[in-house]
Amino acid sequence: MSAAPNRRNRRSQNGRAASCHNPTVPASKTAPATPQPSKPTTDPAPAGYRRPTALAIFLIVAGVIGFWAAFMLTVDKFHLLADSHAQLSCNFNVLVGCSKNLNSWQGSLLGFPNPLLGLAGWTATIAVGVGLFAAGRFARWYWIAFNVGVVLALVLVIFLITESLTVLNVLCPWCMVTWTVTIPTFWAVTLYNLKEGHIPVPERARRFFGTLYGWVPLITIVSYAIVAVLAQIQLDWIHRAFV
Repeated sequence: MSAAPNRRNRRSQNGRAASCHNPTVPASKTAPATPQPSKPTTDPAPAGYRRPTALAIFLIVAGVIGFWAAFMLTVDKFHLLADSHAQLSCNFNVLVGCSKNLNSWQGSLLGFPNPLLGLAGWTATIAVGVGLFAAGRFARWYWIAFNVGVVLALVLVIFLITESLTVLNVLCPWCMVTWTVTIPTFWAVTLYNLKEGHIPVPERARRFFGTLYGWVPLITIVSYAIVAVLAQIQLDWIHRAFV
């Protein structure tokens, strides 16, 4: 009869030992869960996107050069408004000078001096370049709008080149600086938009324009050569300027 109480005592002792090793923690004492940090809402750049650093640097440099040329032409225009016979620093001889261009109707196509257009346009070019360099990404409509502005700038430059060579018969130094940066800006921006698909074209055409984009320096040199040849035919500038 003593065996049964002994077994009950051993079970009660085992139960007390288990309760000591596995204490029950009240729900109110449970530690609060650690909050998980929220994921950033900024969308990462799409896979395969590469920041056009070379284009950004070019736009900044071209914009600064173009802005300076437009600024100098604006200053010279103010001098001519104050004194129509003022001797400008850009007037070198009968062939090379700014006065004839600035005093002509071609120099104020919209009723105000053309250089004011340059001040605004090249400021926008610098802004686009800085935005790209800072890893900014622009919407398609923005690229198309910028490209339209670049095309209009090239159309204006072609018109002014034609008028200078065939009507005014003079080469304006600061105008030529503007031509020098407008031409490669047109090629670089247009071909970039075509190869990136901002201007919708078939995939095969995109690959073709992507190849041409790598040849922008050579295309620009060819464009310069065409202008130089036309100037030589119309003005004989090599003989008159250097002989």
